[in-house]
Amino acid sequence: MKKLLLILTSILMGSNILFAQDKPAYKLYNKKGREVKFRKMVKDLADSDMIFFGEYHTNPISHWLQIELTEALYEVKGEKLFLGAEMFENGNQLVLDEYLAGFYPENKMLVEITQLWQNYQTDYKPLVEFAKENKLRFIASNIPRRYASMIYKEGMGAFDKLSHEAKAMIGPVQEFYDASVYEDMKDKMGGHIPSTMDNIQMAQASKDATMAMFSVNNFNEGDIYLHFEGAYHSNNYRGIVWWVNKIKPGLSIKTITTLTMSEWEEKTKEERKSIANYIIVVADNMTKTSR
Repeated sequence: MKKLLLILTSILMGSNILFAQDKPAYKLYNKKGREVKFRKMVKDLADSDMIFFGEYHTNPISHWLQIELTEALYEVKGEKLFLGAEMFENGNQLVLDEYLAGFYPENKMLVEITQLWQNYQTDYKPLVEFAKENKLRFIASNIPRRYASMIYKEGMGAFDKLSHEAKAMIGPVQEFYDASVYEDMKDKMGGHIPSTMDNIQMAQASKDATMAMFSVNNFNEGDIYLHFEGAYHSNNYRGIVWWVNKIKPGLSIKTITTLTMSEWEEKTKEERKSIANYIIVVADNMTKTSR
């Protein structure tokens, strides 16, 4: 009997050691809170018109899964796949297109693109290079930062100063803006809502509306579009997704978001259902890329 107890204790201790050593880089859940396999997610996403991938900008797992998903969708959809990203302002589209077409080397492209994110080389270059190698379109979808700054300072009054050409670089904020879509931004202020809150919300809306507009404008029936953005821009099917549905209703849209384990555990069952179609859950102490 004593020998049996020793054997059982040894087995249990061994199991605990193995469990402690089992440190997956991430876990992937669907909106029902069930863990799913990457390939099953790909199969589901491939049957969409648009996919919005919400990242944590400095999370390496987000970035790794972005390129993995891009490659997997390309295997299924081929040249019907095209990409887009918050990290490129639409004023840079011509330079990006010319680089993708092979007009000049990367060192010429980099200096021509304004407001290029500092983590381009580690986090976004793999996506651009994949598009270049496979002759895929890549949409620079975001609003030029100078215009978002004007709206932040002056609200809708900023549009009175802008030329027709400038307004063409901004989504239909004046037409569809609804402050209630951005009501939760006040919660993030910790009870200290600034007097400029309306303008802050409008500036956020100008980014989402612009990314949505350029996404829709470049979409053709039969395409599948994979867009990369900060998670807040698509969480809870708001942000860009809300604007796409305003501009072009009826598209099949699915979303991915990123959460830390502690954030995931704090969410209720209902909150987990509403945040995205798929949730990448990463360790709280995951190392970060620089930005």
